[in-house]
Amino acid sequence: MKLVIVVPCYNEEEVLSETTSRLSAVIQRMVEEGRITEGQILYVDDGSRDKTWSLVESLSTAYACVSGLKLAHNVGHQQALWAGLEWAAVHADAAVSIDADLQDDVEAIPLMVDYFNKGIDIVFGVRKERKTDTFFKKHTAQAFYRLIRGLGGDIVYNHADFRLMSKRTLQALVSFPERNLFLRGMVSSLGYPSAIVYYNRSPRFAGESKYPFSKMLSFALDGITSFSVRPLRYITYLGLVFILIALLAIVYGICSFVEGTAIPGWTSLLVSLWFIGGAILLACGIIGEYVGKIYKEVKRRPRYFVEKTILPKEKN
Repeated sequence: MKLVIVVPCYNEEEVLSETTSRLSAVIQRMVEEGRITEGQILYVDDGSRDKTWSLVESLSTAYACVSGLKLAHNVGHQQALWAGLEWAAVHADAAVSIDADLQDDVEAIPLMVDYFNKGIDIVFGVRKERKTDTFFKKHTAQAFYRLIRGLGGDIVYNHADFRLMSKRTLQALVSFPERNLFLRGMVSSLGYPSAIVYYNRSPRFAGESKYPFSKMLSFALDGITSFSVRPLRYITYLGLVFILIALLAIVYGICSFVEGTAIPGWTSLLVSLWFIGGAILLACGIIGEYVGKIYKEVKRRPRYFVEKTILPKEKN
């Protein structure tokens, strides 16, 4: 079978040569062992500002298995990954998605291929542990997975975007019309036969992380609002709670009036106003997130534009 390894990259000139060396070695070994008949590395340059694309061009001449898509603008990791998977859905029997930073274990790819050859359509790469993460990142990530599951989202715990997908699952995935992408949830929702390969995540080989806290927070909000409407339902429940509190306050006020005791003054009133005001603003913010997503979806703008390509036929 023909395997394509999709590697989205943004300003990754420090690691690209080493990434190519390791991935090409894995491809060559799988071909020699008969696991695959052909392997291809597809770099998707997400509008990089450094020498990433020129490096992809030079690597494509040095390695026959290297090809690339250069997007005209930075559209984000999920959209860039989508571009590569969309190409693989047409030109490959299966695709593995992996980040360029070499933190995911490339030696897990042959194990994924073995599952594919046994008839498994989706193989998730799942971290055994999170020892390389900081205390803050480890516990916020775990809280995110628990929150998604608690809200009804179908997501694999400790799985990012390191996975293998068969051709039919790729074609099913790219048939999704939505523009707000949360691939971890979308792939899990396909329902095809799946398996898990566990691996240890390594420290970044070189360069800096392209996912600061602000991007991780935005990604988390996308994940929550893309696969669950429960926050909207919770707003309704919260409104009912406030109505109950208001009724209790009315009863308390009437009883105090009848008994001739003074009703608490401005302090309790001020606290109540701040609390209820904050709850209203939070509710408006949650609703705004969903309205914003609807706004993006109804415009139906293209996900990306390809500026340049280096594909196998073009190199022949």
